[in-house]
Amino acid sequence: MVDLPFSPAAERNRQPILDQLLALLPPRGRALEIASGSGQHAEAFAAALPGWTWQPTDFEADLCPLIDERMRRAALGNVLPARQLDVLSPRWPAEGASFDEAFDLIYCANLLHIAPWACCEALMQGAARRLSTNGCLITYGPYLEDHVHTSEGNRQFDASLRASNGAWGIRRLEDVAQAAAEVDLQLTRRQSMPANNLLLVWQRIQGSGT
Repeated sequence: MVDLPFSPAAERNRQPILDQLLALLPPRGRALEIASGSGQHAEAFAAALPGWTWQPTDFEADLCPLIDERMRRAALGNVLPARQLDVLSPRWPAEGASFDEAFDLIYCANLLHIAPWACCEALMQGAARRLSTNGCLITYGPYLEDHVHTSEGNRQFDASLRASNGAWGIRRLEDVAQAAAEVDLQLTRRQSMPANNLLLVWQRIQGSGT
C-alpha cells in the first residue's frame, strides 16, 4: 500500500480550524481548497461537513493521486478528484477544463508565507472571479500586523523563511487587505488561532459588481 504524505502541522491545526468552519459555514455548499498538500484538511473537513462538496487542488501534480487515495481510504463521497491548480494562472485551474461553477468557500492554509507575493495577489484575484455572491475566502496562517505585537516565534520564523528564499516571508495583514480591496474583497472576520496564527474571512464588498 502506498504511503501517504503526512503533515504534523496539519494534524495539529485541523481541529481548531474545523471548529471555526463549523461555526461560520451553512450546512451545505461547494468548497475549493487551494494548496491541499497532504489532503489532511480536506479529509477532516469533508467528513465533518457532509453537506459540502470539497474540491482539493495543489500546484504539485504528483500530490493529486495521493490526495485521491486518502479520500478513497476514508470513504468520502463528497470529495471531488484532486486537480492541479496554479494560483498564478488567470484561469483556474491552469490545466484542463476550467471550473464551471462558483464556490461558496475558497479555503487556503499556510500558503502565502511560502510563496512569492504575486501568489497573494493572484489568490485574491482568483477568489474574486470564482466566489459565489455570498461566498467567502478563508485564509489561515501567520501574519504580521502593524499594531499587534509580533511573537518571538513568528519573528524567528519570518527570518528563517527569508533566509531560505528571498521571495518568501510572513505577510503584513495590511498588505494582504490592500490586495483584497483591489478586487473588492474585504476582511470581515479576524480570528486568533493557536501557535500565533490567524484565520481570516474575506468577502465581497456589498454592491460590488466584481
